[in-house]
Amino acid sequence: MDWTKAAIFGASGGIGASLTRVVANTGSPVLAGSRSGKVPQCPNITPFRFDLADEASIADAVAGWDSDPPDLVIVASGVLTMPDGTGPERSLRHIAPDVMAQMLQINTVGPAIIAKHVLPILPRDRPATFAALSARVGSIGDNRIGGWHSYRASKAALNMLIRNFAIEMGRTHKQACIVSLHPGTVDTGLSKPFQSNLPQGQLTDADEAAANLLGVLAGLEPRDSGAILDWKGSIVPA
Repeated sequence: MDWTKAAIFGASGGIGASLTRVVANTGSPVLAGSRSGKVPQCPNITPFRFDLADEASIADAVAGWDSDPPDLVIVASGVLTMPDGTGPERSLRHIAPDVMAQMLQINTVGPAIIAKHVLPILPRDRPATFAALSARVGSIGDNRIGGWHSYRASKAALNMLIRNFAIEMGRTHKQACIVSLHPGTVDTGLSKPFQSNLPQGQLTDADEAAANLLGVLAGLEPRDSGAILDWKGSIVPA
């Protein structure tokens, strides 16, 4: 699929920056958002600022898009390890309410607020795609080892919201596709603390991961809306 315009939230992160560059290199204009405003530099990239914890900043960023809306929107923001170094819980004894609340705010509530302001303005007369980066560990059906409670819960909740949004959008935007994406284990700051025990070949370069994800998105049809898909296009159990 050739997108006429893309919008990427979280364009300063590892995968988000790569997604921004890859889409921009196809010639499509890209609205690239981050909290700092620092995003990859390219003539067809237009930066904007937003804060996942501030709905007004998201509404302000999106204001005016309805006259020329993007037909590809990707939410590439997310957190696994907190800025203070607090990592995923390995036991229920390590659950901390404030950490769990922050994890849910960034991984679930923030993307939901982006969807609230972006989904209604997507084109209705042609295909449009909204994707949020999720994770296989957010799958309830695929959970075999437990742990990582807050992160798993935040991504499982995100997947449920994506399914809800797909159902609702299907009533008004018949050609839209709303999905969750599992990018695999990507060589970014998010995965850095957990890379040492990975099997050989499991770690993917960020640019390669971005190309993989965009390839999956390019092949989607409205009947795929609501799905959780991995970087190969395979269904991830809910």
